[in-house]
Amino acid sequence: MIRSPSTTFRPPFVKLLNGGFHTGRQEPVSEMSSNEAKSEAVVAYVRLNHDRYLSELKEYVSIPSISTLPENKKDMERAAQWLKAQLEKMQFANTAILPTEGHPVVYGEWLKAPPGSPIVLVYGHYDVQPVDPLNEWLSPPFTPTMRGDRLFARGAADMKGQGHAVLKSLEAWMTKTGGLPVNVRFFFEGEEELGSPHLEAFIAKNKEKLTSTFCLNCDGGIAAPDKPSMVYGLRGLEYFEVWVRGAESDLHSGRYGGAVANPAVVLAGLIDGLHDDDGRVTLRGFYDKVRTVSQEERDELNGHGFTDDEWRKSAGVKTLYGEKGFTSSERVGIRPTLEVNGMLSGFTGVGQKTVLPATAMVKISMRTVPYQESAQIDASLRDYFRQYAPPTVTVDIKRISTGPYAIVERNTPQLRAASKALEQSYGAKPFFELEGGSIPVVGLLKNHLGVNTVVLGCGLADDKLHAPNEGLHLPTYYKGIEAYARFFGLLSSPTT
Repeated sequence: MIRSPSTTFRPPFVKLLNGGFHTGRQEPVSEMSSNEAKSEAVVAYVRLNHDRYLSELKEYVSIPSISTLPENKKDMERAAQWLKAQLEKMQFANTAILPTEGHPVVYGEWLKAPPGSPIVLVYGHYDVQPVDPLNEWLSPPFTPTMRGDRLFARGAADMKGQGHAVLKSLEAWMTKTGGLPVNVRFFFEGEEELGSPHLEAFIAKNKEKLTSTFCLNCDGGIAAPDKPSMVYGLRGLEYFEVWVRGAESDLHSGRYGGAVANPAVVLAGLIDGLHDDDGRVTLRGFYDKVRTVSQEERDELNGHGFTDDEWRKSAGVKTLYGEKGFTSSERVGIRPTLEVNGMLSGFTGVGQKTVLPATAMVKISMRTVPYQESAQIDASLRDYFRQYAPPTVTVDIKRISTGPYAIVERNTPQLRAASKALEQSYGAKPFFELEGGSIPVVGLLKNHLGVNTVVLGCGLADDKLHAPNEGLHLPTYYKGIEAYARFFGLLSSPTT
């Protein structure tokens, strides 16, 4: 069953949802050494190689692997080849760049652990978000730049830094012990930032390659450098593009203004009506199936997560906004949202052009929570525009992507191992949190393979994901490598 801190529930789509390499002399560890001793030897090796790791990571993030832009297709191929080369240097078997209908998947496996060892499916992605608006970056987005203790570059935090951290933890095990304590299947996609539109078909087609005990999803994070945390829930994602069309072509705003409807003005009014004065989404039935969260779970979320003041400072805003009756941690963790991600209409260049635009476009995303249904949300959005758009315009709605929400089982050996690894690496006991972002693969793996997921990462809330000046906090990244290394060691212990 699926458990929250005090509530048992079943989301409708799941059954149980939940640098350099070893090229020189091997440094042996005594056969009598405990798993813990081996792990600490691996961690000591990690600490000696920070400079090399940083140099490698800079090379990786300098590849502009923007999955949504056709002009970056060659860069996507370069990033995939870079990852494949890493696996080959670690002597992974069956390394390959596997095709999909879109960008490919990078795959490799190491299956030489002692009999009875688990098979860990390591998931991540090598694609990154676009860099717009470029003029707000303090340094070129694909020229990795150090400022203070952060590395600034697109993809440094989301999620090339975290993917690289996993690779370096595996490399350290290979170098110090000549092998890995567990079996590993490596599985990095190139379309996560697009909503993983071709991932479900790939998983269905490659079940044998992805067979595993559980999945380690390294596209996660912790609450703060001194507040390690573990994600046990993720929101889903519904993404749409809405076009409002008026005249056949742009018109002279002096000659036709006041006589012809302006699609930009019409769309602005429709967008305004998507929320009421209390910050609630007005779509019909939007909240009908949202699960009721216990007070105990809300207290846990608020007691360990960011305070409203910390949210305000992290976002860089003077005042917070959101649905009435909930804290910011609750709005992000347990409540669904509807956001405008982009708008386009008319003349946006330098200077002026007195034009009445023929079209206006908005990109809308909705983050969903249990038990919201994708089909119902799609229908409600279309009903809204059908009902409120005036007859002076036409409306076209295109669904761009959809991804399920996820709740993972908390009391598992894998989660206990992850919790212990975090405590040993960060010096503080981790807490469980609900993540506002979306990772479609979690639900897809459970549905198709029956595989549960551990979300374990080293990103921070103030990394400016998807925004200008994205940056990776290097002290947390280095501790992340240690945490991954300890996690793999603990998985091989029968007492975990």
